[in-house]
Amino acid sequence: MEQQSMFESPASLPLAARLRPRTLEEFAGQKHLLGEGKVLRRIIESDNVGSMIFWGPPGVGKTTLARIIANRTRAAFIDFSAVTSGIKEIRQVMEQAERNRRFGEKTILFVDEIHRFNKAQQDAFLPYVERGSIVLIGATTENPSFEVNGALLSRCKVFVLQALKSEELVQLLRHALADERGFGGQNVRISDELIAAIANFANGDARAALSTLEMAVLNGEMSENGIDVTRETVEQCTSKKSLLYDKTGEEHYNLISALHKSMRNSDPDAAVYWLARMLEAGEDPLYVARRVTRFAAEDVGLADPRALELCVSAYQACHFIGMPECTVHLAEAVIYLSMAPKSNAAYVAYERAKKDALGMLAEPVPLALRNAPTRLMKELDYGKGYKYAHDFGEKLTDMQCLPDSLAGKSYYRPTQEGVEARIAARLEEIKAWKRAQAKEGSAAGKEPPGGGAEH
Repeated sequence: MEQQSMFESPASLPLAARLRPRTLEEFAGQKHLLGEGKVLRRIIESDNVGSMIFWGPPGVGKTTLARIIANRTRAAFIDFSAVTSGIKEIRQVMEQAERNRRFGEKTILFVDEIHRFNKAQQDAFLPYVERGSIVLIGATTENPSFEVNGALLSRCKVFVLQALKSEELVQLLRHALADERGFGGQNVRISDELIAAIANFANGDARAALSTLEMAVLNGEMSENGIDVTRETVEQCTSKKSLLYDKTGEEHYNLISALHKSMRNSDPDAAVYWLARMLEAGEDPLYVARRVTRFAAEDVGLADPRALELCVSAYQACHFIGMPECTVHLAEAVIYLSMAPKSNAAYVAYERAKKDALGMLAEPVPLALRNAPTRLMKELDYGKGYKYAHDFGEKLTDMQCLPDSLAGKSYYRPTQEGVEARIAARLEEIKAWKRAQAKEGSAAGKEPPGGGAEH
């Protein structure tokens, strides 16, 4: 259990600890879970809290939210660390929870970094969770599907907490400057630009944002009128000269545009340079990995299908390893994409199809393509005329799959680049075969033969 020294005063605590939210109204971020009418808020307000796991990056409020739940539901709160505790400590805590239950008091056991417990330690919680002796709230930065054993996971609801947005961190920093528990009354002068820079530097981590602000204020220039926080102070506190790169402003979009266009122009040197500019300025590597993954499909596409696989692997590597080690994984992806054959045929195909889809939202699905799980649907001719390609020698049929109004439309037009050249040849073979079938059917003066069972 968490203990506090009798000599410890609030003023001696770090800023993040002093400003720990006490209510849902003070809690920053996680509107998808805690906004009005959202699922987790309803559970808390109705005092219907069951065992759950909070999965999210550091500094998003997992421990704080557990404390708020305990206060709101009038439950005893036990803060338990998977790093420093073993089976013996678990049993001691469970005995205390059992005593609480016999006296009619609910116990919320918060286990930080629950993924660090081994299977035996996690299993030790099971009987107490099942009996209702405790409400278990686990916190983890790792995917619980892999790190929490199935028996325990099946008894917990998983809530995914997200990194805070820059604007949410800015609001939090302004609150810290105004609140008496923070720097309220000390007349701290810091520009909006520097507040935004600290928020961006924190990469969605509220604790990191508040710690950086605290360091900047404590090292600010003091005068009779207050404290001035300068650009130089912030740079020194973060050891990053490039901190003031604005990840939500024009420079952010200029740099990602430069990266995209360098890769599209098959210039690996320029692409790696722009990648380094972004990462060394504090850009989130996962953001870069997402944009690179999009590029793989939009600009390389089926000219080299492996490009998408490599970029997804790079994203996973960034997630597992983080900065600065993941820079090499992104560099590998960026160089590969720069040198890969280029095709935007898949992107253009979707845009063509989207235009028709938006303009023809009411087009009915052809009867032959409809599923017919009930007798009524079969009586209405659902699935009639469907041809199962595997029942035909060529693995092809002349069945029309587009609505009548779009029959013959061509959306995907492959290029001759890389692997897509083979796809283009195959597509032409298929179309030629279908044209021949249509010609034969027309010459015979009858509908092409059906066949095949519904699958």
